[in-house]
This record gives sequence, C-alpha cells and structure tokens, in this order.
Amino acid sequence: MTAQTYLAYDYPLLGAFWTMLVFFLWIMWFILLFRIITDIFRDDTMNGWAKTGWLVFCIVLPFLGVLVYVIARGKNMGRREVAQARAQQEEFNAYIRQTAAGGRPSSIDELAELSEIHDRGAVTDQEFRRAKELVLAGQGPATQAAPPTAAQAADHPPTTKRGA
Repeated sequence: MTAQTYLAYDYPLLGAFWTMLVFFLWIMWFILLFRIITDIFRDDTMNGWAKTGWLVFCIVLPFLGVLVYVIARGKNMGRREVAQARAQQEEFNAYIRQTAAGGRPSSIDELAELSEIHDRGAVTDQEFRRAKELVLAGQGPATQAAPPTAAQAADHPPTTKRGA
C-alpha cells in the first residue's frame, strides 16, 4: 500500500467528522470569547474595577470565565448590542440627513424656527412673511438678511412691541 492509501484507511470518515466538529466548536468559542470581551468594554453600568475583574477572569480561566459570564450577564448582552446598533444607525442617519441638506437645516426646520420666533414676538408680521417667502423660495434666512435664529432671539429680547 502507498502512504496515501494507508492514510485513508487510518483516518476514517467518522474521525474526520469529529475533527471538523471540534474545530468548529473551537472557532465558536473564540468568537464567543471576543464578543464577551467586547461586551465587557461596551457596558456602561460596570465600573472600571468590575470590567477589569471580568476581563482577568475571562483571560486567566477562559472556559470557566466565559461560562460564568454568559450565565451571569448573558441576558443583557443582546440588549446592549441592539442599543449600540441603534445608536450607530441614528448617528449614520443624522450624518446622511446633514450631508444631503448640504449642512443647512431643512425648510421645515427653518419654518418651525421662524414660527417660534414670530410667536414670541421677536419679529413683526411683515418680517415673518418676508422670511417665510425666502425659505419657501429656497433661499432661506441663512443666505439673506432675515430675522435672527432662535438662539440669537433668546439672547436679545425684542426692542419693539407688536401692534403699537
């Protein structure tokens, strides 16, 4: 018999199956270990000493540390991961909105801000109508001389009274 034929007889199909299963479980354990380490650093409810203790426990006694962590804190691992994914998605959506708007607030936001300023009495009806026309025309108060923004109006109270 040749060496290749002898190896095929010496390593049967069931042996190959068990080898692949052990290799798969080993890889899955490493994935779980890295997810736990990520979760330890992600958790804002733990202080630094608790994070250090869990990290040392998972590194010094890896199998026991991972098992105890999953039993003790595994219930909230998914919740923390979902919360982080939602926060990342919100940041991404805000970035897309800001980029798509060219760094300027949308017309709806500008109209709402103008309405608030007008309701407080910081601008007259004529100024409000002119600013509203500019916003609806696409020029907006940011590019034209228009009433102050909400923050500026709060800092400087109106000097004239409406209807006087």
